[in-house]
Amino acid sequence: MNDAIAAPSASTAAHAPRWRLRYLLFIAGMGGLLYGIDIGIIAGALPYLEATATQAWHLTSQQLGFVVAAVLFGSVLSSLFAGAVADLIGRRGAMALAGALFAVSIPVMALASGYLPLLVGRLLQGVSGGLIGVVVPLYLAEVLSPDRRGRGAAMFQLLLTVGLVLAAVIGLYHAHAVDAAAAAAQALDGAEQRRALFEARDHAWRTIFWSCLLPGLVFTGGVLLLSESPRWLVRRGRIAEAREALRRTVPPAQVEATLRLMQAPAGTSAGAGEARDRLLSRRYLLPFLLACLILACTQATGINSVLAYSVNILHHAGLPGAVANWADVAIKLLNAAMTLVALALVDRKGRKFLLMLGSGGIAVALLAAALLFLQAERGRLDVRDALQRQATGDALSLRLDAAQWRRLGAENADQPLQLAVSYSYGGFSNVRSLRSDAAGEIELALRREDAVRPDGAIGAFFRRLHLNPFPDPAAAAQAPLRIERARLGPVPPPAHGWAVAACILVFVAFFAVGPGVCVWLALSELMPTRIRSNGMSIALLINQFVSTVIAAIFLPTVGHYGYASMFLFWAGCTVVFFVVAAVYLPETKGKSLEQIEAHFR
Repeated sequence: MNDAIAAPSASTAAHAPRWRLRYLLFIAGMGGLLYGIDIGIIAGALPYLEATATQAWHLTSQQLGFVVAAVLFGSVLSSLFAGAVADLIGRRGAMALAGALFAVSIPVMALASGYLPLLVGRLLQGVSGGLIGVVVPLYLAEVLSPDRRGRGAAMFQLLLTVGLVLAAVIGLYHAHAVDAAAAAAQALDGAEQRRALFEARDHAWRTIFWSCLLPGLVFTGGVLLLSESPRWLVRRGRIAEAREALRRTVPPAQVEATLRLMQAPAGTSAGAGEARDRLLSRRYLLPFLLACLILACTQATGINSVLAYSVNILHHAGLPGAVANWADVAIKLLNAAMTLVALALVDRKGRKFLLMLGSGGIAVALLAAALLFLQAERGRLDVRDALQRQATGDALSLRLDAAQWRRLGAENADQPLQLAVSYSYGGFSNVRSLRSDAAGEIELALRREDAVRPDGAIGAFFRRLHLNPFPDPAAAAQAPLRIERARLGPVPPPAHGWAVAACILVFVAFFAVGPGVCVWLALSELMPTRIRSNGMSIALLINQFVSTVIAAIFLPTVGHYGYASMFLFWAGCTVVFFVVAAVYLPETKGKSLEQIEAHFR
């Protein structure tokens, strides 16, 4: 059905409604912008959220991990019904719903006064992102011709990377503002200094969230001026509206021919034949599983966690405060620049070549970063026993001055030091990471309320069934403090931090050229027509589930085992990705959706 618009003649192409196509691509790209903001905005806000929320709301590292992962978990939830919503209210209606949810989430987060509203706001943002991730590529696949599909997906990814850059620039601006506030607070006494720093950091993360409201409103209003997908209209029997929608994206001479081709499969697929088709029918199983595997492997590279935690990663690698934010901006700018390269290559070199190139480069970059962290973390002192001896039974509070650093075993307390502590009360655990060169007084405070979380409805339900899959808060209330792991070592030099930043830059460059663009094409092109909306929902669900799990376990894992462990895991997953792309993926460049479907049959 795309063949009619696959290769228009020069004379008819000249009369194509280009400005409407450009507007369509711009609004679809704005959806990518919101998706990028979803992923990237937490990177700049997290250091200040961590500094204030742990103090004011007693958030644990696991709860902070949930806040980061909530966007991805919300995407998982919305991916379950995104295809059904797009079929029920149309592609345009589903995109408008996604924009509205994003706009509502901003004040919920920015005005949060506790853990729950912050988590709910991030979940709403994630639900919006999940809808965008399914519906926008679906809309582009159904509206654009084969020779424009690659550029349409690349435009979506390009604006996604612009969203990441925008989030990084906002974070950098507030990093300088907080550094200026910290410098001004040096003249104050201890209590006033702590209060001034708290207020500056609290204002920073709230303002970072507020700054995302305008793009959400632009996308929501812009979607209302788009035409509906003509294929969705044909399936609904709204032929006149489909004809009008085609006039906005197809040269006038091709409108009727394209409409007839759309109506033919609609007529033959109705009735009993359509009822017999199932998502896991034999004819659909291979392309469906291949799309799911590619989307899972894309997230198993760790891309979302690297982008979300990039400031934290670079900070622990040895780059100080605002320098880490500058490097984060450079990472996001490179991501956008290399997406422009992908925009030029995707319809020339093809999807298979770019996926192989991208996954191979990613694997090398991740392995190099893992080796750098392994070298930096290898020589750290084990100070678990020293801290355990100073615990009072159910808590530990240490003012980390130069003398205390020496008592813990630091040979040179004048150089910047890092202390990572993993501790538990019963089945509940938490992680603290401190640097000796942090602004203000440094205190290691391990308290029960920071680790033990109240019993939730789900945990109580399972305990009544005597299944006990979750820790018991009642038992943890009586358990003593146990230091599970404590490592002390010097902060790596800035050269080490820049080396890690270089590895991440290479990682992001290869991701942008390969999986960054091609994953959206795999999502929309590999799925056969009759299962496309529901199949894309399930594939994106798997994609976001993998991303959510990785983001949720990131802080506890690196706190307990170090950063090298996560980078090694991601490198191994990326090797699997390369094998899948090289062996199983067919080339879909320049083929209509029907030709791709015929390949698998």
